[in-house]
Amino acid sequence: MKINYTGNLNCEALHIKSGTAISTDAPTDNNGKGAAFSPTDLTCVSLATCIITTMAIAAEKKSIVFGKMNADIQKIMADNPRRIQEIKIELNVSEIEWTPKEKTMMQNIAHTCPVSRSLHPEVIQTISFNYL
Repeated sequence: MKINYTGNLNCEALHIKSGTAISTDAPTDNNGKGAAFSPTDLTCVSLATCIITTMAIAAEKKSIVFGKMNADIQKIMADNPRRIQEIKIELNVSEIEWTPKEKTMMQNIAHTCPVSRSLHPEVIQTISFNYL
């Protein structure tokens, strides 16, 4: 990966292998325009995508049907020091009929994915599931 500061509190992150780029901007509550994801937004996105991806990998390995899923994310910031205080993720699961055992397994994965385990213990991770 490579990062270039492009000015005006913006950066561009380049994934070298794929050529995919992501732009960031400082958030509006910290001198930015909010024109793109902020670095702390990307932390929250990383957690949600890691949860979903890790669950999909486990489902594939165990031949469990993995239908449609999306996530709604809320980031709560703290001051002094400025940091992410809490990440709230609502996982909306549809077209999936998991058994109680499969639901428990997937919920455990949601709390133990690599990004979840990499976050500081003071960052509250509130994960909920909505089965639609």
